[in-house]
Amino acid sequence: VDKTLLIRDVVEKGGIVTLFTRPRRFGKTLALSMLRTFFERELDRDGNVVDNSRYFAGMKIMGADEKVLSMQGQYPVIKLSLKSAKQPDFFRAFLALRGEIADEFQRHDYLGKSEALDEGERRKFLSLCSSNVQWIDSLRGLNQEEKKEVVAEECGRYATAIKTLSQLLKKHHGRNAIILLDEYDVPLESAWHAGFYDEMVSFIRSLFESALKTNDALERAVVTGCLRISRESIFTGMNNLDIVSVRREDFAEGFGFTQEETEELLTYYGLEEKLDEVREWYDGYLFGSTEIYNPWSLTNYTRAHLAKRDALPEPYWSNTSSNLIIKELVYQADDAMKVELDNLIAGGTVEKRIHEDITYRDI
Repeated sequence: VDKTLLIRDVVEKGGIVTLFTRPRRFGKTLALSMLRTFFERELDRDGNVVDNSRYFAGMKIMGADEKVLSMQGQYPVIKLSLKSAKQPDFFRAFLALRGEIADEFQRHDYLGKSEALDEGERRKFLSLCSSNVQWIDSLRGLNQEEKKEVVAEECGRYATAIKTLSQLLKKHHGRNAIILLDEYDVPLESAWHAGFYDEMVSFIRSLFESALKTNDALERAVVTGCLRISRESIFTGMNNLDIVSVRREDFAEGFGFTQEETEELLTYYGLEEKLDEVREWYDGYLFGSTEIYNPWSLTNYTRAHLAKRDALPEPYWSNTSSNLIIKELVYQADDAMKVELDNLIAGGTVEKRIHEDITYRDI
């Protein structure tokens, strides 16, 4: 299934910062990988440009206009996943994020020898490349108060590290950077349940504001996650933010499989007689006004039926990741909500008003 036109839509319809909220297992991480591969002026360890155009040969994106195609392979790209911050306390969550950021610095290790940077900039770059092991070693022998001060200082350094990296990349490449942030809501959801929400909100807000709001080295950014987090918590004053929820008509086909794509996929694998069964099991979403099939379920279904044509369908999506906030709300359900859940299980419908500007505290 060819989803490369998402590249065109991000350029033509997206904002300077575009936030996509989609359910789990809808290809958000894969989409960011595709965007990185298309836009990035990737350099190997010897400083030579890596040609990634082969990945897009014959794909739909090659029919886009010249403005979009001229952007291929032209930008430094920063790609970061915040998923590793799902930890039981703030220190370990920060440690995980620090490690992810340091790894992304190391991916651009040519900057450590770049003649476009001065000596101070190269030293700053190398200091942000340091591993968690090195940093933890530096904490040994300190008392609790001293450790607290060192951790706070390190949080401050890494809260602005993405902005720093984009500025160094701009100076080396002569072009603004594209920033891709995946699973942006995981640190906040985990922190809420583990009891360190305020600390994490403070760090993520600083990270986002420095990288996405007050950053003259930013070309554009794409952020993905499952939950819609209110502007007031981490997107404070970010007027360049375009939020694309499942209610939006545009970008509706960017994630998940449409009816036409599903039919083409089943036909390709000789499973066209399974269409009614697939529709009954996996046609469970409406993005804008477009019917969308869950791609994780559909690819697993196809693989299982290629191995055994009379295999029974399964709810492949369930239990593929944590849904703590939904479980918590169900456990706390009052009698009226339990009646509604029974109604849904029996095949009925429930109509609700949507509140998109909501925070964990509101819930």
